[in-house]
Amino acid sequence: MSKKIGIDLGTSSIRLYLQDRGVVVDEPNVVALSAINQKVLAVGEEAKKMIGRTPESILASYPLTGGVIANYKTTKQMLQIYLGKILGRVRLIKPDVIINVPVGATSTERKAVFDAVESVGAKRVYLVKSPLAAAIGAGIDIISSSGNMVIDIGAGKTEVAVISLGDIVCATSVRYGGEKIDEAIVNYIRKKHNLVLGVQTSETLKKSIGSAMAVKKETREEASGNNTISGLPESIMISTSDIVNAVKPVLNEIILAVKQVLQKTPPELSSDVMDKGILMCGGGSKLAGFDDLLTKISGVPCQVAEEPDLCTIKGIGVIMENFDNFSDSLIWKNK
Repeated sequence: MSKKIGIDLGTSSIRLYLQDRGVVVDEPNVVALSAINQKVLAVGEEAKKMIGRTPESILASYPLTGGVIANYKTTKQMLQIYLGKILGRVRLIKPDVIINVPVGATSTERKAVFDAVESVGAKRVYLVKSPLAAAIGAGIDIISSSGNMVIDIGAGKTEVAVISLGDIVCATSVRYGGEKIDEAIVNYIRKKHNLVLGVQTSETLKKSIGSAMAVKKETREEASGNNTISGLPESIMISTSDIVNAVKPVLNEIILAVKQVLQKTPPELSSDVMDKGILMCGGGSKLAGFDDLLTKISGVPCQVAEEPDLCTIKGIGVIMENFDNFSDSLIWKNK
């Protein structure tokens, strides 16, 4: 019998689930390459530490953009390394692989995922739409006729979907997520304080003092960067209100996507959504106060799933362990 491997291939993270063992890889989706011969020098956490610190001879980057493969060759090399780590380099039995794709992925983008996974030694490849996997991982019964609404806020995209009877009834996908939030913080601090922050610094600020809504008690944290006028290093204090103002335009785009899906939802399913509320998944949903802001604006109760950034890989694991129950929800390609 073939081994089964689940892969959550995200813009900022890659996670692998091995049948009977659970999550065996949880790493940043970063690859460091030699600029001379394109040889992979590092992947994961080790490669992420190099971002913004590399000489010209080394390139550290994310091979996915907006949840889809932007660099096919690098993605293939990365998958080969991770599969080699967990299965060994010599494999007598080729594994079956279940891997997620954005709900809005084109046929060309889906083919790129099929081809990349097959090229590293998969026997069969099954695709699952990310919101379906996230919903399953959050404990939602997607097979029932009752409607459920899920917002999956990843690094490169946000996907909003209403699910019923094992598939997506209506959905939208926008290229706004954690990365855009980090960029918005960088741009705001540059404009207001004449300070250029690194993206990793802005990500840290978002997690430590960030909020989607104004707070009664301000929190402040020191951040360092380069002054845009003098060009010299400088440290300043950043407040929660700075982060709130910075991220507002990006959150508005995500909220607009939610409204669009709510408007397209059939009345019977809308009633279900109002009763159950909206479930928020993905790392971006961990921004403090985002669920309260969305509830206030949409009028629909929102709650963040338990371990929201792990919902997709946990859902892929559930599919893997109960394959026959979910096979109709997968996108197949017979070799």
